[in-house]
Amino acid sequence: MLPKVFIDGEAGTTGLQIADRLRNRTDLEVISIDPDKRKDHDERARLMNMADAVIMCLPDDAARLGVSLVTSQNTVIIDASTAHRTVAGWTYGFPEMDKTQRASLRASRRVSNPGCYPTGMIALVRPLTSAGLLPSTWPVAVNAVSGYSGGGKAMIAEFEEGGTADNHRIYGLTQKHKHVPEMKRYGRLEHPPMFMPSVGRFAQGMLVEIALPLWALPAKPTRADIHGALAKAYDGETFVKVASVADCNTITGLEPEACNGTNRLELFVFGSDDEVRLVARLDNLGKGASGAAVQNLNIALGLDEGAGLEA
Repeated sequence: MLPKVFIDGEAGTTGLQIADRLRNRTDLEVISIDPDKRKDHDERARLMNMADAVIMCLPDDAARLGVSLVTSQNTVIIDASTAHRTVAGWTYGFPEMDKTQRASLRASRRVSNPGCYPTGMIALVRPLTSAGLLPSTWPVAVNAVSGYSGGGKAMIAEFEEGGTADNHRIYGLTQKHKHVPEMKRYGRLEHPPMFMPSVGRFAQGMLVEIALPLWALPAKPTRADIHGALAKAYDGETFVKVASVADCNTITGLEPEACNGTNRLELFVFGSDDEVRLVARLDNLGKGASGAAVQNLNIALGLDEGAGLEA
């Protein structure tokens, strides 16, 4: 019998992308709710408890309610909201984060899908803090730009229906962005990073940047040390790739849309032995959302990790 998967919130931006990635799969069965019963908690509960896995694509409060409806001990929940990313008992769904993370995901019944910005930031920072090259007390600043699809239906409508003439907009000016707690925890930092997000006039794609003055770091790492730590952390990975130093030396610019439609996360180390500019590039709706959810689903159900995903 094929494992059954229910997408709670299938009509949303992330839900639609997940459904598209699962549509032609022959190794699982997607069960859907009657559109007229989307707000029927009894029907939602019935479908969730008969499913082997539930992917929640809902706002935080709705996701918490959805979790409370699942009573089956066998149902895996993958929550794409922010609600459970730093909550005890939930496994963070970034398989490449550590060599033991996949085993943790296979054993878990509660998986929190990472945020799009944190995926890029953690991928760049965690190998460095783990290796002792970047102190956990360092005042990390994260500069990033995303396509407007990251803002959901309201922002998509704003940019596509003439609600704004902005080509580029910074936001999160209160420095209380909801992604910061997971950046701090899984980046292994003692203090919240300073996060500077922005949105551009393009639908999908993302660049996440961190500048490091190597001369100021206690370990006095070289650019090669930084690159080597990243390359070692992701050696052999299918979806996370670290560009070679030689390639970085020939690149004169990066545009944010090159990974669109894939589950790929590309990492770059630009600069010199005095200072480096670390950059992560990904599809905010791919490895930053729906692609990551499908990857976590595959791992949790014991299926081919890359099924339904493009590297």
